[in-house]
Amino acid sequence: MCWSRALLTGWVLLLVQLQYLQAVPIGIDKTKVKETEKKPDEPPASVDTGLHYDRYLREVIDFLEKDQHFREKLHNTDMEDIKQGKLAQELDFVSHHVRTKLDELKRQEVNRLRTLIKAKHDLEGGNDIAVDHQALLKQFEHLNHMNPHTFEVEDLDRLIKSATNDLENFDKERHEEFKRYEMMKEHDRREHLKTLDEEQRKKEEEHYEEMKKKHADHPKVNHPGSQNQLKEVWEEADGLDPEDFDPKTFFNLHDTNGDGFFDEQELEALFTKELEKIYDPTNEEDDMVEMEEERLRMREHVMNEVDSNKDRLVSLDEFLVATKKKEFLEPDSWETLEQNQAYTDEEMREFEEHLAQQEQDLNQRTVDLQKQREELERQQEQLNAQKVELQQAVEHMERLKSEKVEPPPEVHVEGNADPEVHAADNQLHPDQEAHPPGHQEIPQHHQDTPQEHQEQHNQDLPQQGQPQGHHDGLPNQQNVAQGQHNLA
Repeated sequence: MCWSRALLTGWVLLLVQLQYLQAVPIGIDKTKVKETEKKPDEPPASVDTGLHYDRYLREVIDFLEKDQHFREKLHNTDMEDIKQGKLAQELDFVSHHVRTKLDELKRQEVNRLRTLIKAKHDLEGGNDIAVDHQALLKQFEHLNHMNPHTFEVEDLDRLIKSATNDLENFDKERHEEFKRYEMMKEHDRREHLKTLDEEQRKKEEEHYEEMKKKHADHPKVNHPGSQNQLKEVWEEADGLDPEDFDPKTFFNLHDTNGDGFFDEQELEALFTKELEKIYDPTNEEDDMVEMEEERLRMREHVMNEVDSNKDRLVSLDEFLVATKKKEFLEPDSWETLEQNQAYTDEEMREFEEHLAQQEQDLNQRTVDLQKQREELERQQEQLNAQKVELQQAVEHMERLKSEKVEPPPEVHVEGNADPEVHAADNQLHPDQEAHPPGHQEIPQHHQDTPQEHQEQHNQDLPQQGQPQGHHDGLPNQQNVAQGQHNLA
């Protein structure tokens, strides 16, 4: 499985495996097993560790392995010194070529992290989600981001400690993830029951209990790592006589990469037969997520019992010592997951309260978003109305332009000059006539001669000494009669 394979090639495991590459070969019972040919000094295949800086980790390891001085120091450094950072001090003595490449790798890693963090920051900030800056800074713990250009001793020290710590906490995080999975599954079941009537709820409960009972009805599971469990693998998987069981031969058969150790993946492979007794992917009652959790529990148990130096590897010596213990020969019964609930009632209560609070926050967020939507729709309606008004105004202006309706030129009257008539109209529009103050209106059909015009003008002038305002600007009766006589 990916999550179990991820632990195999972490920094600590790779360093330890490299340290023991030249271990003494294991004795093999050649009457039972045909010896397979192995290439000398062939390192184990590099597999994804599951860490977010996995690629950077593996590239640093690959280049450090190419330096002869660093490789020699690695063989002479024990596990505790590696963890305490003593190996990191040897970085000052590696070749210039390796240091240059490490500098380049670090710059690429810093740029990658900055890009990812910026994208995450923009995403969360854009959704009004509070950004967890501590969590973002944690992404840089495996290197010194204050110096993004060169790979120094501190960078190697941080990389070793981060990988060690992250890999040690990997199983703990897996257990927490499984616990949340189980609680969510139970929560969903309870919520589903609430939607049913009494009769349907009763049937559903009966079916649930039936599935639990059916799942628990399986053959006895041997204690992981016990003599009975290993003999069963020896007989069924290896096809050998259980009476001829030999711990050394068994170890060699299942050390699949031939490095002299049982790593976590190789250990988990030993439990397949036991897990098949409990889980079948074709059965409704069997959950494959639970099967992987059961596999993890078995591997952890064996590691705790056998891995005496806590390097997450089981050497041949550790394995042989364990086969002589009472726990190996007369083990207790193994309690499976259905006998050990992953969570307590208090944890379930807190989990459901947390879900309820999340749902409440989500509902409030939905209400806020609905209000924002309504406000945006109102603003859109206003914009649409303004758009319609603007369109109508444009259409009106286009109509006026197509009808060629233009205002007449402004008429200025000075002294005795008559109003000038527009040449195209031959007559002023009644609404567009210009009447200077005090000017007497003259009918358009009346054409005065210069002499008549002068006489008319003299008659219109106020008499000397006559008070202003005697005439109201309209022609008197005598002038009108004279004008009519002239026309006749």
